[in-house]
Amino acid sequence: MPAIRHKPHQIADRIVDAILARKLAPGARLGEQPLADLFGVSRTIVREALTRLAARGMVEVNSRRGWFVVQPSPEDAREAFAARRLIETGLLQSLDAPLAGVPLQRLQAHVAQEQAAVAAADAGERSFLLGDFHVCLAECAGNGTLAEILRDLTARTTLIAVLYQSNHEAAQSCAEHAEIVAALERGDAAAAARLMLSHIDSVAAHLDPSLAVDPLASLRSALSPVGTGKSKAQPLHTRPEAPPSSSTPEY
Repeated sequence: MPAIRHKPHQIADRIVDAILARKLAPGARLGEQPLADLFGVSRTIVREALTRLAARGMVEVNSRRGWFVVQPSPEDAREAFAARRLIETGLLQSLDAPLAGVPLQRLQAHVAQEQAAVAAADAGERSFLLGDFHVCLAECAGNGTLAEILRDLTARTTLIAVLYQSNHEAAQSCAEHAEIVAALERGDAAAAARLMLSHIDSVAAHLDPSLAVDPLASLRSALSPVGTGKSKAQPLHTRPEAPPSSSTPEY
């Protein structure tokens, strides 16, 4: 069987999927050669994929250190959630007919998959599905352009939740998605839009920029002065380390 020849957009999509599943964290390094080896392509193809992701706000490049998954700032977080509020509520408010048939069944099946992933405690799968719900909703509403935009926005807000230690729980997100679908099943797009706004605001409210994850936390801990306080060396901490989160960030 001939080897699969991955194209730049396929590699880019795989990276976005990994972000949605929380398998790639903010600040993760993306080496061109390891990616080229993994996908069986040239570094030129990988570089094109990463350049596309940079244009979409997913990765950034440092001329000396290479490519990295972005680390969104608090301002980036505010802008991303503001964009989602406008796009997702507007999408629902603009529905010219109730969702029914295959589109509605697809959404219901998606929620059922979310519930199964939450029950199975499959962190990667549930994170991907909870983010993908918003993309699926746009596709079921018949707007492929908004689906592509939301795919990037949900990936970025996944990074934001990881970075700013969201404690919005998976079960809560899943329940909120189910309520949105139930409203659409009743033909009440206005209620679905209100529920979506509440859902997005609930996720955003659980973020705390003061608890931003320090990517150097483990190194700082390892290189802190050793002893009983006799050392005169100054600690390496430039800011307090964030306390561990009791739950995983979800959408």
